[in-house]
Amino acid sequence: MSNSDVPPPASQTPVVDPSVRARAPVRMDRCGLAQAADILGDRWTLLILREAFYGVVRFADMQEDIGVPRSILSNRLAKLVEAGLLCRFEYRENGARARHGYRLTERGRDLALTFLAMKQWWDAEQSTTPSVHFAPKGKTGAVRVALLDEDGQEVDPETLRVVMG
Repeated sequence: MSNSDVPPPASQTPVVDPSVRARAPVRMDRCGLAQAADILGDRWTLLILREAFYGVVRFADMQEDIGVPRSILSNRLAKLVEAGLLCRFEYRENGARARHGYRLTERGRDLALTFLAMKQWWDAEQSTTPSVHFAPKGKTGAVRVALLDEDGQEVDPETLRVVMG
């Protein structure tokens, strides 16, 4: 009997709940998560938005920071502008020609919760102190992302369920 034929110990055997759906309860074209993934769903896009959240506006600085090829950066910036997450503006440094920079729009800044949640998840996975945290103006303590119900009470993710409508 090979190792692949040996069943896992009972304590490691996944229990399949008979009520588990085989398909998502909402079609892809009606799902906000799927639609957000269409815009945000690749590594370069997330890293470009990260740069914008840190206040980096220049094309060359973004390219150098994240090591993205120029053609990919140009393409992703155009898509993010088209999606309304970034706005393009013109700037000129002393003695240089006019160039374009990129800043988060209000819609782009609305992604702060998403990015902070991803960072919080990663920081929790690490055993070292985070190299940076985010704090409200005038304060030094880190903000924390939490799931809250309609009454403002924190919710354990294990208790969430899908509600249609």
